[in-house]
Amino acid sequence: MMKTKLLCFILLLIAITVQAQKTDSLPASNVWSLKQCVDYALANNLAVQRSNYNVETAKVNLLQAKMALLPTVNASASYGYNWGRSVNPVTNLFTTSEIRSLSPNANANLILFNGFRLQNSLKQNARDQQASVEDLAKVKNDISINIAVYFINVVFNKEQLENAKFQLSSTQQQYERTKKQVEAGALPKSNELNLDAQVATNELTVIQRENALNLSLLQLKQALQLPASTPLDVDIPKVEIEDLVLDQSRDQIYDIARQTMPEIRSAQLKVESANYAAKAAKGALYPRLTLFGSINSNYSSASEQRFVSDGGAPVPTPTGAYVNNGGTIVPVLTDAPSGSFQNTNLMKDQLQDNVFRQAGIQLSIPIFNGLQTRSAYQRSVINKEVVTIAAKETENTLRQSVETAYNDAVAAAKTYNSSLRQVSAREEAFRMTKQRFENGAANYVEYQVAENDLFGAKSDLVRAKYDFIFKKKILDFYQGKQIEF
Repeated sequence: MMKTKLLCFILLLIAITVQAQKTDSLPASNVWSLKQCVDYALANNLAVQRSNYNVETAKVNLLQAKMALLPTVNASASYGYNWGRSVNPVTNLFTTSEIRSLSPNANANLILFNGFRLQNSLKQNARDQQASVEDLAKVKNDISINIAVYFINVVFNKEQLENAKFQLSSTQQQYERTKKQVEAGALPKSNELNLDAQVATNELTVIQRENALNLSLLQLKQALQLPASTPLDVDIPKVEIEDLVLDQSRDQIYDIARQTMPEIRSAQLKVESANYAAKAAKGALYPRLTLFGSINSNYSSASEQRFVSDGGAPVPTPTGAYVNNGGTIVPVLTDAPSGSFQNTNLMKDQLQDNVFRQAGIQLSIPIFNGLQTRSAYQRSVINKEVVTIAAKETENTLRQSVETAYNDAVAAAKTYNSSLRQVSAREEAFRMTKQRFENGAANYVEYQVAENDLFGAKSDLVRAKYDFIFKKKILDFYQGKQIEF
């Protein structure tokens, strides 16, 4: 029971710690600026994290390509135990005794020439690593634009909501004024009823704008990968329209974009990488020259005994052969040195005495291997052409995007200026109609039409304003500027 309670306490403590760490990563205030939204998204987006790991993988590949230029050094050792009839690994003689053996080995190889494959592979991996960094920047740019779209949509809906509330407030004030005039007998009851219906209509518009705002906030939270329950509001930026003048041509913006956009640099680096990959594959068609060396030794327990002379007179010893001496078979004797076998040839001594060294140069000439090498080279050449086409497509896509964004910005600027004049005219028209309505010179229908026209003009102005702001910010983005207010 105590173990169960302790486990529950530990799990609760871990959950609180994780939640605290997650909370610490959020801004202190619930009102976020565009920069805070973008910074949070870049720090927590899974696509960015995945791209970061791609960069780390490219770094590992680059390091491996660098290390491939150095010699390869390997060591090994084998230890065995033999019994029965076997071969003594030191003397190469048959024996039936139990043998323990040890064979250490070390070898090294250095490629002197292989058609510059290693050098070209190093350059290829260097370009791949740089391209992965540019791809990461591209992912961050895409996320920044995506967050900016949702952020501006929230700001737009907030202003639309304020516009709807202002219209509702104006209609309610007019309704209260008309109600008093109806009670005084100055206006017919129908005016009061019509305004009451219009108040209800405006209340419905406010609800619709609130729903649109809540939906845009939810979409922003989802883009930030935040739970829907997270308190979040946005800070409405103060943007002067005068600062959003289009002061550069589309060609000038495209020229800047070709120098600043990471997808262009990434495509160019991938073309260079494919070129070096083709050179590396071609290097396999050339002979390969390798410098090698090794050192070996061995030990056998069967060779530990060594004969040690004691300095005495030779001792007659049977040789195992016999002769006939006058009808008598006698053994053949030989003079053997005086001494005995002792375990003096130990492991350390054998390993030192049995050292074998080797060094040389090896030349390997590819003659025929089923066209595998040549096919690999041809595929690398084809891949280089494919990557070159992809780079051209990337430039065309960027050019088309810049041209489209520029045309959209010009159109948005014209729409904004037109909406601005429309609102000015509608405000004056509504002011005059409202004054005439309050004096009894205009009927309800005229008043309501003027009010709805003003509300619609203001809604169009807000839409045109933020559309122009976003389109201009997109052009700034193509010039390497950050999307911020």
